[in-house]
Amino acid sequence: MDHDDDLEACAAEREGLLASHKQPPTDVLATSVKSPRPESQGPRFTLTHLLSSFAGGVTLCFVAQLLMQRLKCPPELYSGIEKEGQANILAPPFVGSTQVHNFPPPSPTNYYPDLFPTDVGYPGSTPTGAEPALILTAPSQPIQTGAAELVLPPSLYEDFLEHKVENATENAREREFNLSRSWGNLSPWYSVPKGAFGIDEGPEPPQGCNIAGVHLLHRHGARYPTGPSSGPATLSRQLHESAAEWEATGSLAFLNDWTYKLGEEVLTPFGRQQLFDLGVSMRLKYGFLLENFTAADSIPVFRTESQDRMHASAINFALGFFGWPLDGKYEQVLMIEADGFNNSLAPYDTCPNADAHGKADRASPYVKEWMSLYLKDAKARLQAQFRPSVKANGEMGNGFLLTDRHVYNMQQMCAYETVALGYSKFCELFTEEEWEGFNYSMDLLFWYDSAFGSPVARIQGLGYIQELVSRLTHMPIEVHNSSTNATWHREETWPLYDSLYVDATHEVVVLNVLTALNLTTLAETGPLPADHIPANRSFRASDLAPFATNVQFQLLSCPAETSSSDPSHIRIVINDGPVPLHGVQPCPVSPHGLCPLEAFLEGQRKTIRDTDWAWGCFGDWTVPPGPEWETVGGWYPPEPWKGDSKFRSN
Repeated sequence: MDHDDDLEACAAEREGLLASHKQPPTDVLATSVKSPRPESQGPRFTLTHLLSSFAGGVTLCFVAQLLMQRLKCPPELYSGIEKEGQANILAPPFVGSTQVHNFPPPSPTNYYPDLFPTDVGYPGSTPTGAEPALILTAPSQPIQTGAAELVLPPSLYEDFLEHKVENATENAREREFNLSRSWGNLSPWYSVPKGAFGIDEGPEPPQGCNIAGVHLLHRHGARYPTGPSSGPATLSRQLHESAAEWEATGSLAFLNDWTYKLGEEVLTPFGRQQLFDLGVSMRLKYGFLLENFTAADSIPVFRTESQDRMHASAINFALGFFGWPLDGKYEQVLMIEADGFNNSLAPYDTCPNADAHGKADRASPYVKEWMSLYLKDAKARLQAQFRPSVKANGEMGNGFLLTDRHVYNMQQMCAYETVALGYSKFCELFTEEEWEGFNYSMDLLFWYDSAFGSPVARIQGLGYIQELVSRLTHMPIEVHNSSTNATWHREETWPLYDSLYVDATHEVVVLNVLTALNLTTLAETGPLPADHIPANRSFRASDLAPFATNVQFQLLSCPAETSSSDPSHIRIVINDGPVPLHGVQPCPVSPHGLCPLEAFLEGQRKTIRDTDWAWGCFGDWTVPPGPEWETVGGWYPPEPWKGDSKFRSN
């Protein structure tokens, strides 16, 4: 018997072993039903026939086992029988395909809203107590760990037992490994360690200061990837289209029956929880500010955008902050996020240069170079676990050739599946060092595309800076010359004397705003290199822009901190970590991150004067790729007639 015959025999045996797991075809079922035998017809088989058949079957089975030992059938043909440490070889055709489960059904048969009213009266006793003021009354503040509902591989996950920077020296920012905090902007938000931004304090105000108001800027919660061209969706499509060509072994064996279960863009269940929890957290800290609204006989006005995940984030935040029902407790502004609509929380929609090649995507060569370095070992290790399949006809498949991007997409898949499904096998494929490399790749991406190293960062943060100044000075915006939208800047939708504001936006806009604010300590270690991770780097995307990241602008009255007649100060707290403000001229150096309000406003007015929306967003300027041109202040190149410079740092 030649090799082809061996393969055919083994394949036939495999089909026989798997027969109990398969349903016979419909036509086989139909033809297997015999017609009743006429009563005059005798038995078809005698006892001798039956005994002979049984003996023959036993003999054939014995011979078949001997032949198996001789033929040594390739175990990869037994793809339906999984043994310990052995992968299914012939991957079924559904591998990598997308699974969709749309809930709720469009027309449920048992939907009777009249029979299930939401208000039947008789609410019982409903007196409320005093509003909480945790940030003022507690000896310490609660710590957000980031991943309470998620399951991470025990071999890679270690909680911070102590909430501090490990091995701290002056300005040190090195930390012990934590998987869920190693996903850059895909990390769940967490309370950063004390000292992460250079101030060894928590979010509570310094002694002698009282909180007079808060402006909260936050990102939406955890979401699915953004569309069919995302890294995870592309990887799943490529695996699915080539499923007949490869088999996965070892740590990749799970791919043999893996399907893609992620949707697009909308919040995941965990993402909904994040915003609800954030709302609860902010109510516990700042609930006392609502007393000002009661005294003024008014309710707060919060802002978000029309995208589903933005609207859902705002509503979940409100449910956490106000509790159900929401009617009569606050107003929700929904600004349209789409091309051509001015929106300070989505400034890219009216800033063409924010989407221009060579301007908005400066990170690409940096990330590509870094990927080739930190994923080199991982790619080789995982490639060895992809083998060409052996098809039913005995032909060998083409296998699956991994690229750096494929391996990178697997790391993205870990983060996305975890925040969507609660757990991901992809997380187990990489070492701590490789996850640190992934985290740094996100730093490169956002530094050069959305923050201090991007020539279109500051210009996109301009609109929010104008609005912040408007609220802090109680003065309306007179000239709308950026991404602000005059339609919403009227008394009803743009209150100027409230003590609490909440705006929901995207992580890129949060970084745009932090850049435009001149928070230079976040950029003090300078441009990020693509060939190594610098020690004690000051910019971490996971600290600044994770899912549900939040920036608290605290308005404080600090009589002991000033010799002037105005005790008003401002303090910026990012994910529970105060940020130094001395990069905002003329703010002084402060151990608490305080800046006199008027000094802060002077610095922001200067930013508004110096930032040219028309040139930054519509100007015909270019910058060379790579380190030949750098900025650490998010500046675009200056207009030629205003002087030539290859570098602007502030």
